[in-house]
Amino acid sequence: MLYKRVIAKLDIKSENVVKGIHMEGLRIVGSPKEMCVHYNDAGADEIIFIDTVASLYGRNHLKEFILEASEESYVPFTVGGGLRTIEDVRAMIKNGADKVAINTFAIENPYFIKELAEIFGSQAIVISIHAKRIGDTWMAFKENGRENSGKTVMDWVDEATAMGAGELLVTSIDKDGTKKGFDQTLYRAICSRVNIPVIACGGSGCNEHIADLLSNTGCSGVALGTILHYEISSIETIKRHLQDENIPVRPFDDGLYL
Repeated sequence: MLYKRVIAKLDIKSENVVKGIHMEGLRIVGSPKEMCVHYNDAGADEIIFIDTVASLYGRNHLKEFILEASEESYVPFTVGGGLRTIEDVRAMIKNGADKVAINTFAIENPYFIKELAEIFGSQAIVISIHAKRIGDTWMAFKENGRENSGKTVMDWVDEATAMGAGELLVTSIDKDGTKKGFDQTLYRAICSRVNIPVIACGGSGCNEHIADLLSNTGCSGVALGTILHYEISSIETIKRHLQDENIPVRPFDDGLYL
């Protein structure tokens, strides 16, 4: 059975996990290490770590943290932010990351996706897409949502998958942090174009939002921030709700996976 994934997403700035609305006005919500351990123990299927300012400053500070976290956690990790070379990616995977997420550098250098896929395998390459509605389409933004790349999301999806991307992590800037629900039109449009997993991010405010998304869009999972960080819901509660809605998730019984 192909389970839908419930993923904790940690946006990191300096030494803190941060969260904002529309990817702006970031507020500190906790410690990366403590939150990683908590979501691991709580039953997250995966954890995503994104250095939110890495592209802006041309560096990624997560390498040492990932090594430490991988020794304390058993769930798969995806790491992103400021990865610009094969050696950057190799260092993350060597330190325990299962996958890497690339946004800015991939948009600017699409062939980089092909290079990474040939070396590490497509399954390890996640393309992070920040989508913002402008007029009657969505545009792909880079620099953690700060700058319009000039490419439409659909054109970029086609290009990235043709280059060998193994997964798409799609964040709706319009919905991010609003707790008003997902942009299902966006995710249905993307899922209809690709045959690789699509992870939705941005907008969850209740368990029903997540169930509705997973029932109606073709997404393989959700990456959650606000709803978890502010304890609006929990991974266990979300998974039990999804089970009640007949949405397949990794089995969970009294806090322990079977």
